[in-house]
Amino acid sequence: MSPQTFDVIVIGAGPAGEVLAGRLADKGYDVAIVEAELVGGECSYYACMPSKAFLRPAQALAEARRVPGAAQAITGSLDVAAVLDRRDAIVGHLDDTGQLPWLESRGIELVRGHGRLEGERTVRVGPDLYEARRAVVIAVGSAAALPPIPGLSGAAPWTNREIVTTEQIPGRLIVLGGGVVGVEMADAFTSLGSRVVVIEAGQRLLSREEPFAAEELRAALSKRGADIRLGVRAEQVERNNGVVRVLLSDGTSIEGDEILVAIGRRPLTRELGLETVGLAPGRFIRVDDRLRVRGVPWLYAIGDVNGRSLLTHVAKHQAYLASEAIDGIEHVGSGDDDGAPRVIFTEPQIAAVGLTLQHALERGLNARAYDVPSSGTAGASFHGRNTTGTSRIVVDEDGRVVVGATFTGSDVAEWLHPATIAIVARVPIERLRDAVPAFPTRSEIWLKLLERREAELAAESHATVALAA
Repeated sequence: MSPQTFDVIVIGAGPAGEVLAGRLADKGYDVAIVEAELVGGECSYYACMPSKAFLRPAQALAEARRVPGAAQAITGSLDVAAVLDRRDAIVGHLDDTGQLPWLESRGIELVRGHGRLEGERTVRVGPDLYEARRAVVIAVGSAAALPPIPGLSGAAPWTNREIVTTEQIPGRLIVLGGGVVGVEMADAFTSLGSRVVVIEAGQRLLSREEPFAAEELRAALSKRGADIRLGVRAEQVERNNGVVRVLLSDGTSIEGDEILVAIGRRPLTRELGLETVGLAPGRFIRVDDRLRVRGVPWLYAIGDVNGRSLLTHVAKHQAYLASEAIDGIEHVGSGDDDGAPRVIFTEPQIAAVGLTLQHALERGLNARAYDVPSSGTAGASFHGRNTTGTSRIVVDEDGRVVVGATFTGSDVAEWLHPATIAIVARVPIERLRDAVPAFPTRSEIWLKLLERREAELAAESHATVALAA
């Protein structure tokens, strides 16, 4: 039989693949999308969505307890069974039927099975061959990486998939890794009743973020009962009679009922047939700023698989950029550089975009940071008393623009988009002063940050004049 032909074939129906296929179909292209598992991908079923379903109930309860009047109405604790039921509803009980009408309404052909390249513009799915007239796009995503720790692979470790689909909350949970997945799951399972120990080889959590943010989160997790071990490594793991035992580099050991591995991701490129087009299997796929694979102009790679930024919203933006490129439209900006926002949905939340102060200084910028308490607005008084957190902007004083922002506190994720716009658009700092926030809202945090900068610069100017006199 001759191969079935489409304009574009997309391998992977996660967020990136779906967005790309939808945009191209809306432009009039004949599109097929190949998926071996669930339409919607890792984020919908095993990552972003179920993890937030675990985190939100405790945060909502804590917020209600901070507000007089509401606090008096709270009489119970978290209903774990109800949390699990809500998680199941959010992930569609691991059934992607609800995702299919979106594809069908756009005329996108769904091919079930494992897709792999078989030479130029050709994809094999089982016994069937498919050819692309214009482009093939790889959007298969990533999976949890397992470090080569002796005994780990034989100890039935959990990854993000097992922990977010569990039907039982373990009494004791060991978490390897203090990155985003590690701290979010430590927070969630502490609130659900587990005794959690986090093992992080570095000297702090969340090494990419501002040190103050990492410390505020560490203190909050510790206060809620999590045991945070920094500067130690897991050197050996074993499971006997259902109990996991981890030997640490400081000579101590810990025991738990389950162990979560959250130390990084690997691209799902080993079984994609990359070798048939001259690429190395098992690695991230290098692309240019139009998301085309270097040296293979008809092949694109978007989302986690290209390793540029392992964030769902960035993957969706890359899908937009690739759809424009395939359609012959030039677009400036990759969306996966300093302008990519990021949120850790813990309590306190950590929302950041752009450069930290240290990263800005390392780039040679004349950068300064300005900090205010996240609760330091009139609007914050209605959001709950006694909330902790810090808000920071990092300003390039030579360019007079914001190059980074970090917010910690309760529900600060929604503060992030104005900061992203300011950084991406390089809005002059003086112009930001004319963007008047409404009273009484928490958005006044921007006014407080700009006033802090003005006050610090004025004080330095006065001090300089005084010394000169």
